[in-house]
Amino acid sequence: MSTLRFNAVEEASRRVPVEVATPDKLPSEYFGKYVFNRERMSKYLSKETMNIVLEAIDRGTTLHRGIAEHVAAGMKMWAIEMGATHYTHWFQPLTGGTAEKHDSFIDFAGGPGENIIERFSGKLLAQQEPDASSFPSGGIRNTFEARGYTAWDPSSPAFIIDDTLCIPTVFISYTGEALDYKTPLLKALSAVDKAAVEVCRLFYPDVKKVYSYLGWEQEYFLVDEALYAARPDLILTDRTLMGHESAKNQQLEDHYFGAIPPRVVAFMREVEQEAYKYGIPLKTRHNEVAPNQFELASIYRDTNLSVDQNLLVMTLMRRIASKHRFRLLLHEKPFAGVNGSGKHNNWSLCTDTGIGLFTPGKTAYENLLFVTFLVNALMAVYKHNGLLKASIMSAGNAHRLGANEAPPAIVSVFLGKQISAVLDKIEQSSRDDDITVDEDIKQMKLGIAHIPEVLIDNTDRNRTSPFAFTGNRFEFRAVGSSANCSSAMIALNSTMASQLIAFKKEIDEKMERGMRKEEAIFDTLRTYIRESKPIRFEGNGYSDEWKEEAQRRGLNCEMSIPLVYNEYTREQSVKMFESIGVLSEKELHARNEVKWETYTKKIQIEARVLGDLSMNHIIPVATEYQSVLLDNIYKMHAVFSKEKAAKLARQDAILVEEIAEHITSIKTNVDTMVEARKKANRIESAQEKAIAYHDEVEPFLNVIRYHVDKLELIVDNQMWTLPKYRELLFIS
Repeated sequence: MSTLRFNAVEEASRRVPVEVATPDKLPSEYFGKYVFNRERMSKYLSKETMNIVLEAIDRGTTLHRGIAEHVAAGMKMWAIEMGATHYTHWFQPLTGGTAEKHDSFIDFAGGPGENIIERFSGKLLAQQEPDASSFPSGGIRNTFEARGYTAWDPSSPAFIIDDTLCIPTVFISYTGEALDYKTPLLKALSAVDKAAVEVCRLFYPDVKKVYSYLGWEQEYFLVDEALYAARPDLILTDRTLMGHESAKNQQLEDHYFGAIPPRVVAFMREVEQEAYKYGIPLKTRHNEVAPNQFELASIYRDTNLSVDQNLLVMTLMRRIASKHRFRLLLHEKPFAGVNGSGKHNNWSLCTDTGIGLFTPGKTAYENLLFVTFLVNALMAVYKHNGLLKASIMSAGNAHRLGANEAPPAIVSVFLGKQISAVLDKIEQSSRDDDITVDEDIKQMKLGIAHIPEVLIDNTDRNRTSPFAFTGNRFEFRAVGSSANCSSAMIALNSTMASQLIAFKKEIDEKMERGMRKEEAIFDTLRTYIRESKPIRFEGNGYSDEWKEEAQRRGLNCEMSIPLVYNEYTREQSVKMFESIGVLSEKELHARNEVKWETYTKKIQIEARVLGDLSMNHIIPVATEYQSVLLDNIYKMHAVFSKEKAAKLARQDAILVEEIAEHITSIKTNVDTMVEARKKANRIESAQEKAIAYHDEVEPFLNVIRYHVDKLELIVDNQMWTLPKYRELLFIS
């Protein structure tokens, strides 16, 4: 009998919800309690200092070191009053997570004696030099070069976790290259701001800034910690490398939006309460499609802050899950046979005057602005569909994409029938007959009388679309649940910025040749609508017909992750990133090196874990059960005649043979996989090694799993050592 497994099952079955104290205040009264936000700044900073800081946050102006001294003094005072004893620069290295090194506020006071004081200067706030040589850099820095700099990002407020003041920062090399996700994200947001403002001023000259907004929907699984501890594959890889699907999983569709289990409600309640204290406006919580799968979602914030808050909420979720005797699984596909987890990135643009640039207006003139940004978004996605796919690709997300549960790995855009019809009408309209302008009221008369009405509540949803327009925003549904949203947001905002620059240049050139502004805009939009048609798809993205059609349309259909990453270093991508100042060619190549190395290491770890479990858990248990069957066959022959014994023991003999075949296949494939791994490890090129792991090693994971899962159905349940799906997937 598998003592560990059954003890874990018994322990999990006895769990009761953890009691979560109900705050004696409304969320609005303790919202942002641990954040050095505008409310705190107004209390701890002078009015002059605060205005300068807010100008930097709202307008992107540069903060001088002298101001940093004033901010540091106020920030330290607040942090110490809140019980903080340490501070850290909180940054996002290329590992995809966050990093921090804590330093105490204490320092010698100076003068005679050894008295200490709490000190925190503007220099310490603004910049640090962590020994971060072990973080991946893709060759930008050697391992013996320890110097890298973290620099304060004032647009994302500092916060306190436990006893530590956390200061969001960028992370750059000694020679200035970005070693993180935040640095290029900030540059991409600046680029799309400037480009979008120039286009907006064609319509509304008073627009001074355009903000990129992000609303994320975080999916995740919860597993009881006792069962988790009995699954080495979950511990080491965050996913189950083996396990036959449960007789009941999600086929009845009874979990989706169902009653939330009491233990999970308690967990969710505490996550929400803690998130509110950090100024994270969680809005939605519910059961997702798969058993033990759930989702939470936040209200939209500006993209930089929203990214930071998503990373912080993932940290909070892990900590709180442990208190509730759960383990949080953010892997995109922790269980085979049920839905995986994504992180839908809802993206929009908005002006400082309150105009949503992807929001249909009330007049035809307002809708011309809307159509302008909509069509430019289509062009951006069309031109760079392979790059957008590369931005969300990972070893984990590859298991989820392309299945009949998640967006396809071919990027297309869903607009809905009504908006598609509007674009088609614009494309087919006549330049001379359909455009007149009333200069007094600035209302476009397009010969499309119903634009204002048609564009309200204008689209259904297509859940098979990786990039769907959903009324006033685009939903990038292909992002993985464990991902740093920055990767997708860097690519998306950069491509949009580049496209808007090209659009504005084209309009200016046409106006210089004597074309009226509105005529130039419509003339260009007609061309763009025609050019970007291949990216528009309203049908079933899961179908084989679409894969064939997408290839005919010239869309990127590559499925090999190591090859998809090449999109970053294509001439078109390099030119685009460099032209808007987001990433240099050197930085792009370095990031690809990191991506290839990360992919290789993840497959390498999974192969090792599966090999070890197969040889040390599965084969011994299967052999033991085989021996039981053989013993039974032997005893049958000892008691009954040869003919009767053969008849009675026939099923046992068949099982013995089946077990032997599966054991042989497992052993053979594990040995072959090990040799393939050794051969791949001898390859020096990071890309070629990743390709070898993808082509020669990874396929064995499914082959070996197949035989292990067959054995799980055969071997006596009492002997099986690993918790089964029926035990892992249903919280009592």
